[in-house]
Amino acid sequence: MTSPTPLLYDTYYHIYNRGRDRENIFIEERNYEFFLNLHFKYIEPIAETFAYCMLRNHYHTLVRIRSEQEIEEFLRFSETNKPLDAEYPGRKFSELFNAYTRTIDDAYGRSGNLFQDVFGHVPVTTDRQFWKVIACIHQNPQKHKLVKDFRDWKHSSYDVILSDEPTKLRRDTVLEWFGGRDEYLKLHDEWVTDADSKWFAQDDYD
Repeated sequence: MTSPTPLLYDTYYHIYNRGRDRENIFIEERNYEFFLNLHFKYIEPIAETFAYCMLRNHYHTLVRIRSEQEIEEFLRFSETNKPLDAEYPGRKFSELFNAYTRTIDDAYGRSGNLFQDVFGHVPVTTDRQFWKVIACIHQNPQKHKLVKDFRDWKHSSYDVILSDEPTKLRRDTVLEWFGGRDEYLKLHDEWVTDADSKWFAQDDYD
């Protein structure tokens, strides 16, 4: 459960993974919240999170891997964490997937890898790409016919970004990049096509 190439420090990424052989990774409602809490536990020290969507057999997120200096500052009171090297950010994602897998194995009497061996990651380098990848992440449940309207899917950050509730998500940065709440809503009304998504996802997950 590693990335084929190291995740670069101080770089934005669309990161995605799915169940091995398209197995469901979320079996019941409580699994979604548990995974999201694990995500922030393992990923918050090494990355800022801007968007996410958890579907039955896969998930997407947009993050910025922090700079080495930021991570060292974040972890300065920890005595157990491994030295920073080129593989460190990828290891933290692997730890997330492994921790979630162990819990699902214990809870549902399964064994073996839950996620596919290599998780996808594509750098996000422009404002337009940033807008498109966030809209695409949020539109995924409708694309895969889990709901008629992606706005009704409970397990994405679409409503979190519009909410005033406390969150570790970088909500203000997202709205700033979109140019405000109205533009955020407007750009989500524009469907992100498969051709557009090839720009920031090397393969499609279903």
